[in-house]
Amino acid sequence: MAGSERPAKLTLAAIAREAGVSAPTVSKVVNGREDVAAETRAKVLTALERSGYKSPLQRKNIAWRRPVVEMVLDSLNSAYGVEVLNGVLEHAAASDVEVLLNVTGVQGASPLSPEQRAQRIIDEGRCGMIVVTSAFSSAQLEPFLRRDIPIVVIDPLNPPQADVVSVGASNWAGGKAATAHLLGLGHRRIAFLGGPEAAECNQARLHGYMAALMAEGVPVEEDYILSGTFRPEHGVAGMKALLRLEKRPTAIFAASDSIALGVLAEARRQQIRIPEDMSVVGFDGTYQAEESVPPLTSVSQPLQEMGRAALRFVLRQMRGDTLDSRRVELATHLVVRESTAPCAGEAASAH
Repeated sequence: MAGSERPAKLTLAAIAREAGVSAPTVSKVVNGREDVAAETRAKVLTALERSGYKSPLQRKNIAWRRPVVEMVLDSLNSAYGVEVLNGVLEHAAASDVEVLLNVTGVQGASPLSPEQRAQRIIDEGRCGMIVVTSAFSSAQLEPFLRRDIPIVVIDPLNPPQADVVSVGASNWAGGKAATAHLLGLGHRRIAFLGGPEAAECNQARLHGYMAALMAEGVPVEEDYILSGTFRPEHGVAGMKALLRLEKRPTAIFAASDSIALGVLAEARRQQIRIPEDMSVVGFDGTYQAEESVPPLTSVSQPLQEMGRAALRFVLRQMRGDTLDSRRVELATHLVVRESTAPCAGEAASAH
């Protein structure tokens, strides 16, 4: 068996000679180690490419019948995340790919640094990662890019680096459609309960809301715009704040279905009838929108298709395909249900 190992050793030694470095240095580069100077790393990578040498990650993926993709979620309590996951799993089954789920919000779990997580992906031979979480900033994605790990971010809160593939929905158009629907029902006092103020998707939905108001000559009221989180608690707190205003809104556009569910819950506590006294529109189009009481009018994102697209892009990067675009934006559409109705007039919102 000694003779069968000789070519691998000679190949590694030849790469070291060509790059003008030691064999241990070559080993560090192919294993994703960080303690190598950038110039030296570039020489080694060039020599590796010329030789056709396969890294441990590439060898493991070839050896395994089924590629493994890691998917990172904040929580499985999010209907948004579960819908995206269903899309990923559906395409994975059709493509003979395994999906490893990593839930960052699990209590008691020991958190890994981005460097550790990236190195673990290399060490365990996974072929890429799909990120559906607010826990990864652009800076935290850098260790994955440095190791050439295929990565796709779904609807990132902040714009990722230009070389990161992202999949999202037409947030601006969705925000405009939601607000235009309420304007068409005669509402003029329309509030916006948004998610994190700095989040890119939230800003796009807010700007769509403002564009619809301005197109109808309706002034944008500062008191009607409240930022927070994409969670029901923000819907509850936002509803309480809006009801304290001298001129209550007659309608609310909530920037997520979760926020809208909080609004509906607080409306029941305050004995405000939806939609007779106030109309509510959500955003996401999750199964929760269909099952709420009353069923929620919502801007539907193609969440499962976003998951399918994300996995397709990971696999294309793994194969080395050239990507036409690194930003994919899928269309949204408004689904009208029973939480919106024609405006009942000034009296209904003032009592």
